[in-house]
Amino acid sequence: MDEGADEAAWTSIPVSAIEHFAYCPRQAALIHLDRYFADNTDTQRGHFAHEVVDSGGPSVSRTGIPTWSSLEISDSELGVHGVCDVVEFHQGEPVPVEHKSGSYRPGSAADLQVAAQVLCLRRMFSAAVPHGVIFAGRHRRRYEVVVDDALEQRLRAVLARLRQVFRTGALPAPVNDARCDRCSLREGCMPSVLVDASALFVPQPLGRWDD
Repeated sequence: MDEGADEAAWTSIPVSAIEHFAYCPRQAALIHLDRYFADNTDTQRGHFAHEVVDSGGPSVSRTGIPTWSSLEISDSELGVHGVCDVVEFHQGEPVPVEHKSGSYRPGSAADLQVAAQVLCLRRMFSAAVPHGVIFAGRHRRRYEVVVDDALEQRLRAVLARLRQVFRTGALPAPVNDARCDRCSLREGCMPSVLVDASALFVPQPLGRWDD
């Protein structure tokens, strides 16, 4: 693929790649560049949790709120596209609800994914959309994520770095820390293997044979 084609290929970034990259750049590259993915109990739990909201189309929640599941979104100015798990319409105003099977920590990478969804909905519906929601399945709680200027700038900075990695096709170095412990890609990622391949062809000093 030539440079121009590379540029066109990543004009729009999948919203799902944003959280992957913010959590671990190598994870994002393995999934979205190398098309490598593996399941573990955590990812399977996520698949099961999303079956409830992946049917698509309009509905009404148990509390009487109009909703739309699996709503396709995009923003050409931001350069992202994706699918919202659920969008609730409160008096006509859209609010994205991102479903996570695990727990949630404020300020985590998930906030950036929700921020991208909010910015897309702002443009698509010409609405204010001041916040999004994360539903954490582990505690069955909803958390409001306010998308202010600071979070938007954080998102844009991550998108710039993500787009650069995707354009170059370079696989980022492994983080090799606590994030790797429960990552389903650990076997293929091999985070503990930190050898520079070029060093394989550099002669090493002779050892002592008289010990």
